[in-house]
This record gives sequence, C-alpha cells and structure tokens, in this order.
Amino acid sequence: MDQKHGPMNHFDTIIIGSGQGGTPLAIRLARAGYKTALIEQRAIGGTCINDGCIPSKSIIASAKMAYAAAHAGALGIRNTDCYEVDFARVMQREKEIAERFRKSSEHTLNATPNLEVIMGTASFSGIKEISIAAADGGLRTCTGNYFFINTGTRPLIPDIEGLRAVPYLTTTTLLELEALPAHLIILGGGYTSLELGQAFRRFGSKVTIIEKHETILEREDEDIRSAIASLLEEEQITLLTGASTKKVQQNSYRDIVAGIVKNGTHAVVTGSHLLVAAGRQPNTEVLQPGRSGIALDPQGYIKVNDRLETNISGIYALGDVKGGPAFTHIAYNDYRIVYRNLAEKANLSVKERLVPYTMFTDPELGRIGITEREALEQGYNITVARLEMSKVTRGIIEEQRRGLLKAVVDKRSGKILGASFWCMQGGELMSVLQMAMQAGFTWDQVKELVFAHPTLSESLNNLFFTIE
Repeated sequence: MDQKHGPMNHFDTIIIGSGQGGTPLAIRLARAGYKTALIEQRAIGGTCINDGCIPSKSIIASAKMAYAAAHAGALGIRNTDCYEVDFARVMQREKEIAERFRKSSEHTLNATPNLEVIMGTASFSGIKEISIAAADGGLRTCTGNYFFINTGTRPLIPDIEGLRAVPYLTTTTLLELEALPAHLIILGGGYTSLELGQAFRRFGSKVTIIEKHETILEREDEDIRSAIASLLEEEQITLLTGASTKKVQQNSYRDIVAGIVKNGTHAVVTGSHLLVAAGRQPNTEVLQPGRSGIALDPQGYIKVNDRLETNISGIYALGDVKGGPAFTHIAYNDYRIVYRNLAEKANLSVKERLVPYTMFTDPELGRIGITEREALEQGYNITVARLEMSKVTRGIIEEQRRGLLKAVVDKRSGKILGASFWCMQGGELMSVLQMAMQAGFTWDQVKELVFAHPTLSESLNNLFFTIE
C-alpha cells in the first residue's frame, strides 16, 4: 500500500529527532523489541554531528596546530614562521569528519531490525498523534504508546535593527565558509564565541567579540573568566564587554558595520563578516506540542520532571529542547535514563546528576559541580584550593604554563563541591576528579592518591596540598 496516503501507522515508540539522545534510544528500543519510528527533519545526527561539536572541534584542532607551529621555538624547534594555513583544507576536513560520523549513524540505524527511519517534518495533530510531511512529499499520520522528543535547538537571532538585512553567519552557516574572514565580528561572549573566536584569530583573522553583559562567561567565577579574558586579549582578540549592539548594516564596500553603545558612548565596529552567537532557542514551533497537551515554559522549552517525562504520561523530552544544560553528553545521559526506566523498569532520574562540561579554547576549561560563587550563595562554608598551571610539572615540560586549577571544598564534610580546570587538557583532568566526586572521595583522600609522574593528573595532589 502507498505509504504516502496509507492508513494510520501505530508504533510502540516514536522518537522525534535523531540527536545524541534520539539515535541511541531508537536503536536500543528497537533491539529490545519495541516497534520504533525515528523521525528526522534535517540530517541524521542532530546538531552535534552536523553543525555542533564534531565540525567545530575539528576546526579548533586545526587552529591549535597552527598555534603550536607558530610557538614551537620555545621547545627548540626553529623555522616556525614558515607554516601556512590552508583554510580550504581546514573546512574540507571538518566536513569529512562530520560526514564520517553521520554515515556511521545512518548505517547503524538502517541495519537495526524493528526500526523505521522517516525523513520528514513532524508535528503533533492530537494526543499522542503526529503528522509527518515526508521529505519525498508524502504525508503520514502516526500514533504511538510512547513519544520521545529530541528536536534540539537552533541559533537565536536577536532583534537588532538591520540584522536580518545583512549576510550574517550562524554557527551553522559558518561551516560553509570557503575563504578566511579578514575581520570576524562575533555577537555574544559565551563558550562557542570564545572557542571559534580564538580559532579564527589563530588562522589569521582579526576578531572582535561584542558582549552585552559586563563580562564574558557569566556562569564562571570572576578569577577564571578574568584569566581567560586576559589570555584572549594577549592573542590580540578584541573583547568589547558591556557593549550593546543597536544597529547592523552593510556599507558600500560590503563590509559589516555594527553600531554599539558602551559606557554610554556610541561607536562602530567594522568587519568583513558577522557571526551571530547570542544564544539558542528550542525547536518546538513546527512541532506544535500544544496539540498533544504538552506544556512549555515561557521560552518555548518543553517542561519535564526529574524522570524527563512531560505533563502528558508517556511523552518525554531529551536533550536541549527541554532546557537546562545544553550539552551532547547530557542528551546521551538522558537517553540512558529513559531507556532504563522504560525497558528495564529502573527508577532513575536527573536529580543530583553531576554536570561536566568543557570549553574547548586553548587552554581548555573543564568544569564540574558548582562554582565558588554558587557554593557561597547556597550557604556552604568553603575552602578553595588554587594552583597556577605555571607550577605544574607537566605544564612546564610541555611549555603549557598558562592556566589556573581551582577546586571548591565543603569545610565541614570535606566533600568536593566543584572544580574549574583552565589548563591543557582541562576536560580530561576534570573527568578524573569527576570520578572521585562520584565515588564520594573527600579532598584529602584525593590529595593522598598516587598518580603517575609526570602526568597532568598528578597536579591534583598539589592542588589539594594548597589547602593545608
């Protein structure tokens, strides 16, 4: 029968969105015997594989190598001024890596019995009922016992005069650049802005970052964000904080001109390209969740409880679309929670979940738990351990002396509340401490652990020795 106009299809589970929560969930549920449909509007893999973590970190890896080539003289390697950035190859490489991940996911999905992948746009048409405008032009209506929404987010375009009339870039369209920008203006001073800003500066672009708040990285402690800001400025990145962008236009030379107000003074910033990285918004409008009774918050994110279930029994939301920490690894952990609860009758929740994340500047910022500021706001009596990276053996050996290691400890219990590791391989070092925190180790127990010398992990000994 022609599926384009066939009867209503019923599935045990319907998953909308093939991100890092939806894809593994679809595979596991299908293998567990559930008749499963996975619906994807754009491309298998979601943001992470197609225009997020995988391609952006590939670009950053190339930029890190360019920096290493330029600064190898400190380690006795000469002729460091002879390297050349092949920007076209950099961009081709990130596409090849993303495609490799995407094709691997597609192959696994297509080889999974009991699973149907439907390329098209889904929208709710009733309680636990969706209509799908298929990519081939057909229409389908499907019902399911369980729904899992993993539709993610997209770049937020702020309401700035003239912005939509100029050829601005987003983190998605940036990946299609064929030539290196002469001067990249970035709206927003968050994690992605700093990662990409540093990368393009290292390729040779002039970079200006405009942030409306008084500081970059508002979530971090003042000492960490101040140290990061100083480093970026040393790399000749212009940081304009407390600067409100009022108007954007294109001049007769086809340059982008941003009119800003900083400290009550009007100024203009002129560049060849404009990247808008001012936040994200949930992909819920086309989905029409209200037609199934699903509640949203004022920003359009889907409301869920600690078990990731919406206000409608049997309908769940995973990943960025539900709000909260917008990280690939959180979406993946969401999948594990809902899968085990459904298929294994577990009783897991996101309550008390440790949330790690890494900003992939160079040095990296690895974060786990709460910050010093958050600990004080929550009423803890704390001790803070600090260690400059210039005192870490591994950093000295590799000429990676830039950075700061910091951990927050509860004085009463000795519990490690959180840590910020801004250093080479900061994400890897954070992961070591994360396991210790998960196991319930106190700071003095970590201090006495035996780590191999001279590894970066060894710095945890010295970090916690600063408490005494």
